[in-house]
Amino acid sequence: MASLRTRVDDWLDSRAPPVPTIGLSERRRLDLLARHGDFSLAYSTATQAGLSYFGDEDGYIAFQTKMGRHFVLADPVADPTQRAGLLARFVEAAGTPWFVQVGARTAETLAGLGYLVNRMGFDTALPLPASDFSGKRNETVRYSERWLGKKGFTLAEDDGTLVSPADVEALSAEWRSGRIVSRREMAFLNRPFLVTPGPLMRRFVLLDGDRRLVALLDYDPMFRDGEVVGYTTAFKRKVADATPHAEVGLTKFSVDRFRAEGVPAVTLGLSPLADIGPSGFAESALWRSAFERAFRSGFVNRTRFNLQGQAAFKRRFHGEEEPVYIAFPKGSAFGMLALLRLVKAI
Repeated sequence: MASLRTRVDDWLDSRAPPVPTIGLSERRRLDLLARHGDFSLAYSTATQAGLSYFGDEDGYIAFQTKMGRHFVLADPVADPTQRAGLLARFVEAAGTPWFVQVGARTAETLAGLGYLVNRMGFDTALPLPASDFSGKRNETVRYSERWLGKKGFTLAEDDGTLVSPADVEALSAEWRSGRIVSRREMAFLNRPFLVTPGPLMRRFVLLDGDRRLVALLDYDPMFRDGEVVGYTTAFKRKVADATPHAEVGLTKFSVDRFRAEGVPAVTLGLSPLADIGPSGFAESALWRSAFERAFRSGFVNRTRFNLQGQAAFKRRFHGEEEPVYIAFPKGSAFGMLALLRLVKAI
């Protein structure tokens, strides 16, 4: 069956509108990232394997093709004044591409090109230094870090000398075995986990009293004009029996480190299908209703992905919830099926 599915996919992909691509080296993509990569998925667009690139030496759109449809990952990595033109050229070349996890400015541009634009969740931003975890509402966040300290845990940034690759690999394997769907991790919106962090990434770890690895938290950088303007949560791993304080305390510790360095912001990543309100643009009522039902569904949360749990965790930090969007020409069921298969949700 898998072989037949692959052959069908290949046949559908061969019928997709041919898009002229540019062979940007990873070094060049990282250079463009440093100039224009000011959104949460910018680093992933530059480093994720399997993506194709449309654009030129001054900016790009990252996309992947599935079942004969082109899917764009996040916003263009280009000068903000050039993004609208780049989007228009890509739409003209790619026929009816879909755009996944884009920000408000990209959504507005696509709406102007006749696209339907729906909300697909929110990203949680912690502006710094304002988000300092003070006040009563952040009492439980502060308590988690104190509890870890009292119990002999160590919170630290790992420069590659604290934890061995073998320990990281073992932690990741244990974490995956405890997931709702352990045989796969989401793709496209997430890239594969790296035992050794990629260039410019930051890793924070939690060690127990015997210096064993309990949890880790990896961050991707965000840039503007060559300066770091933030970090975004990329990967989280923890042992199966980790204390509930592990992830909360490690998140607080890392955000405090970034604040002390003068980093302007941290984002906690997408909460998929959470808070699906009106997008403010022409949208698909069908898919808005479907997204809302999926988020509320006990079956989806128990057997596929814990959507409610992801949103609840990020809301513990009381950040600013920034809507993210999905945009499509018509929003067909076939297109949504292709997207779900691309991200390995089914």
